[in-house]
Amino acid sequence: MSPRTARAAMLARRFVVHELRALHSLALWVLRRRHQVPDGALAVAYTAPQTAMMYGLLFVSVIETVMLALVIPWPFVDTALLVVDVYGVLLILALHASCVVRPHVVGSDGSLRIRYGALFDLSVPPAAIAAARVERRYPDGRLLQLHTDGVLDLAVGSQTTVTVELTEPVEFVRPLGVKAFARTLRFHADDPRGAVAALTRVG
Repeated sequence: MSPRTARAAMLARRFVVHELRALHSLALWVLRRRHQVPDGALAVAYTAPQTAMMYGLLFVSVIETVMLALVIPWPFVDTALLVVDVYGVLLILALHASCVVRPHVVGSDGSLRIRYGALFDLSVPPAAIAAARVERRYPDGRLLQLHTDGVLDLAVGSQTTVTVELTEPVEFVRPLGVKAFARTLRFHADDPRGAVAALTRVG
């Protein structure tokens, strides 16, 4: 197997795993449960800046599905497109659900876990956290960006609201499987003051 083929196979596996996790999150959302939030930990929501956009995209997708079903005269094509469109609507809903049921987590021991749905997950032990502060910033629009100085931006709605300085670099895995290190974390929290208070309360 050539390196290019191996990489394509790896990306395909990661895509399938992400879809399965997103669909699992949809089931958790329906059941009103959260993914791996221990007792005594603080769940930190981050979906507020993207909720309106997600539901708007969902509405447009549903309208498109209905319109195509009305105008396409060929039953086979109509059925195939209907299956694809319904699955697309389901994935949009699952993506939003995965962000709702997989919040950031501040552990009772002062540890931190920042996530973006089923796509990104980074854990920081309490000993590695040097300082945390509320700081609103507006990165360039990408979800995840690692700067040359070791600053990692995990933006939602093109903004971050919490900055965490680390005592040493922590390893993380990018959505496509590449490993990297970050020394400063900037991420969005709907309640940044609550998140910072929880992080600085311990120690």
